[in-house]
Amino acid sequence: MHSSKPPLGRSSGRTLGLTLALVSAVAFGGSGTAAKPLIEAGLSPLHVVWLRVTGAAVVLLPLAYRHREAVLRRPGLLIGFGLLAVAGVQACYFAAISRIPVGVALLIEYLGPPLLIGYVRFVQRRPISRGAAIGAGVAVAGLACVVEVWNGLSFDLLGVLFALGAACCQVGYFVLADAGSRGDRPVDPIAVSAYGLLIGSVVLTAFTRPWQADWGKLGGDVVMNGHTLPALLPAAWMVLVATVLAYLTGVVAVRHLSPPVAGVVANLEAVVATVLAWVLLGEHLGLPQVTGGLLVLAGAFAAQASKPAAVEASGKSGESGESGEAGLDAGLAAVPAGATALGERLARAAGAGDAQEKERGRER
Repeated sequence: MHSSKPPLGRSSGRTLGLTLALVSAVAFGGSGTAAKPLIEAGLSPLHVVWLRVTGAAVVLLPLAYRHREAVLRRPGLLIGFGLLAVAGVQACYFAAISRIPVGVALLIEYLGPPLLIGYVRFVQRRPISRGAAIGAGVAVAGLACVVEVWNGLSFDLLGVLFALGAACCQVGYFVLADAGSRGDRPVDPIAVSAYGLLIGSVVLTAFTRPWQADWGKLGGDVVMNGHTLPALLPAAWMVLVATVLAYLTGVVAVRHLSPPVAGVVANLEAVVATVLAWVLLGEHLGLPQVTGGLLVLAGAFAAQASKPAAVEASGKSGESGESGEAGLDAGLAAVPAGATALGERLARAAGAGDAQEKERGRER
């Protein structure tokens, strides 16, 4: 079985993976802060996300051309990544921050790990560890504090639902990024990022109708926490740093770590986003939101950092052995079996589709 992971030693590969995951978390964390002034200036959330994804896709076109063989190798993987990890996450998140604070939207989005645990337990019907279940419960309790359910959802309900949609799509980001390295036809992580953004751009173009936006606003100024600055400045940051750099480093990091481990580090994105929104946008969260946010992060960390359930209960060890070993080596393998099983199913589905297409070609 081939692998697209670079031939680094276990320790050096993990160090590189953690470094790239940190860079990705910090880069992603600034996306909402950069986007919100553009939304407040009059651009719709969907037009802003189209600008972000399409701008990044254009920047990565040379890399996409260089790795053009990936389109024939794993088309299903690339399409799935474009739909979920790019178009889905970004559209839901930007729609959320147009209605609720940036920090709150990201804290809700990081319910992704408990959602992954729920998938493993109730869809795949695999046992999960007690620590994972407790962590998921703590995260859900934290969400209740963030949205202040005792006040009848004082935050905009639709904004909360959009943020939960981003959480669901975020699961696909980590799972599909990991699945690209599996099977006998691995795909370079740069190709996954480049084509994912290209596919996401095409999908968003069909739904957002960017030709209807007033792009002249990009030539003017926007206001960020009382300060005026050129609109192109946050737009460029959003495209180059919060998208191109964030996706490239994030996908490579998952390859060196595992979905659960990368997810733990990615939790820092919520902290970065909340701090930046506080400093640059003047968004102050109350004590219930801060407490709830800490619970969400602590629960997500506990869910991913807990030891997996007994090996014999996790299904056939051969089915998820490769990912399980990687997760255990990294020390945080809460649900690697479930994450990898989903990734491998998607990978096998894509491979089966390719095989059927080849068979039809022979018949013709």
